[in-house]
Amino acid sequence: MNILVIGGAGYIGSHVTREFLDLGNNCVVYDNLSSGLRENLFPQAQFIHGDIHDYPHLANTMKSSLFDAIIHLAASKAAGESMLKPEKYSLNNISGTINIINAASEAGIKHIVFSSSAAVYGEPQYTPIDEKHPTNPENYYGFTKLEIERILQWFDKLKGIRYACLRYFNAAGYDVKGRIKGLEQNPANLIPIIMETACGKRGEMQVYGDDYDTPDGTCVRDYIHVSDLASGHAMALDYIKNGKSIFVNLGSESGNSVKEVLETAGRITGKPIPYKIVGRRHGDPAKLTSSSVLAKELFGWEAKNSSLETLIKTSWDAYCNQK
Repeated sequence: MNILVIGGAGYIGSHVTREFLDLGNNCVVYDNLSSGLRENLFPQAQFIHGDIHDYPHLANTMKSSLFDAIIHLAASKAAGESMLKPEKYSLNNISGTINIINAASEAGIKHIVFSSSAAVYGEPQYTPIDEKHPTNPENYYGFTKLEIERILQWFDKLKGIRYACLRYFNAAGYDVKGRIKGLEQNPANLIPIIMETACGKRGEMQVYGDDYDTPDGTCVRDYIHVSDLASGHAMALDYIKNGKSIFVNLGSESGNSVKEVLETAGRITGKPIPYKIVGRRHGDPAKLTSSSVLAKELFGWEAKNSSLETLIKTSWDAYCNQK
C-alpha cells in the first residue's frame, strides 16, 4: 500500500512509519518538524516538509500519489498545556485535522487511521475502561480528540471515508531494535521525565500526590509500548479496508503506579532518580487502565512489548545512545 504518514517524524509517528515500512508498504512522511526530528526519518520513506495548515500544499501532496490511506499523528498533545492554550489546540488539532479530512476527500482517499486518546473518556466511572465507557473529557486536549472523532463519523456517512480512531493510553518506550534515534522533545509524560532525571538533565522530578486510594498512594496508569501502538495502526488499517469504521482502545490492560515505575527505572538504569512529592494535579484520577479486548476481537491485536521492564529498558537504551 501507499501510505501518507502525517506527523511521521515525531515520537509515535516514526515508530508507526517504521512498522509500515517493515510490512513492505511505501510510505511518504509529511511533517513540519515543529516537534518531529530529521533523525527520525528513514531513507526508505519519502519526506515532504509541510504543514497541515498549508492547505494547498497538503491537498497537492495528497493528489500527487495514489495513496491508499492516511495515518494522522499531527497534533498537539499536552493535556495541561491545552487548558492554558485552548487557541493553539483548536488550531492545531481541530482546524488542522479538518484540513486533512477535506484534502483526503478532495483526493478520493477513503481510509484514515487517527491518533486519538483515552483522554476522550475523562474521569473513569469504572476500570478497566472499555469503548462503552461514557466520553466526557476533563481537559481541552481530550475535547479536541473527541470532536475529531465526531467529524470523522460524519465524513464516513457523507463521503464514505472509513476511519479507525485509536484511543491510546500512556505511550512509552522506544523501538526494541534501537532504530529510532531521536528523543521526544520537551516530554510531559512520566517515563521520559524519569529518563531525563536519571541522565542528569533534570536535577529533580515531581510526583503529583502520594495520598490516592491506590496501594502505594501514587497514581496508577496503563503504559503501552510505542511499538505495540505502531502495530495497532497497521492492523487497524487492514481491518477498516475490509470492514467498517471503528473506535478502539490500545492499552496494555495493566496498571503501574508512579512509585513502581520509579523503582523499576532505578533498578534498570542503576542511577539515582531524585523526586519530590508535591500536590495533586487537578483532574488526575487515582487509577486509569484500559480494556483492549475489542482490538483483539476485531483484528487480533495484543500488547506484546509493554511489560514495565521493556518500557524502561528500551527508553534507557535510547537515552544512553545520545551520549
